[in-house]
Amino acid sequence: MSSITHYLQTPVGCISFAFEDDILVKMAYLYDAKKKSRQKPSKTQSRFLKQITEYFKQPQAFDVPLHADMGTPFQLRVWQALLDIPSGQTRTYGELAKKLKTSARAIGMACRTNPLPLIVPCHRVVSANGIGGFCGKLDGKPISVKEWLLTHEAGLH
Repeated sequence: MSSITHYLQTPVGCISFAFEDDILVKMAYLYDAKKKSRQKPSKTQSRFLKQITEYFKQPQAFDVPLHADMGTPFQLRVWQALLDIPSGQTRTYGELAKKLKTSARAIGMACRTNPLPLIVPCHRVVSANGIGGFCGKLDGKPISVKEWLLTHEAGLH
């Protein structure tokens, strides 16, 4: 398998996208980094990068398949539940836990290990009394990104 990483400058900073044979396998927020892709994207990769660019203009769902080897069966169940949360809406960790018959902490851990945090919208999960965490952090740039994404999806940007 060949691995290729592309970088995209967005309103929330630089985001990296790792592909293996045209399959998106990981993305990460690099915040203030100024990186450029070294290789030209394939047609499939270009189509996906265009979806991301369009999302930052107008929130929309992504057409990216999740692969069974991306996580455990439990993680995949949680990530599928995240995909079911409409743009502009949120759910609490507790609400998802009740729906999936698990604990709020387990939902949080599945969100924290999400390899595609924009595509699988873990930013739409909040705590019962606040914004909660994002990408394993409770403050700093990750929380600023989460707030920006939620505001953007609510149509307030």
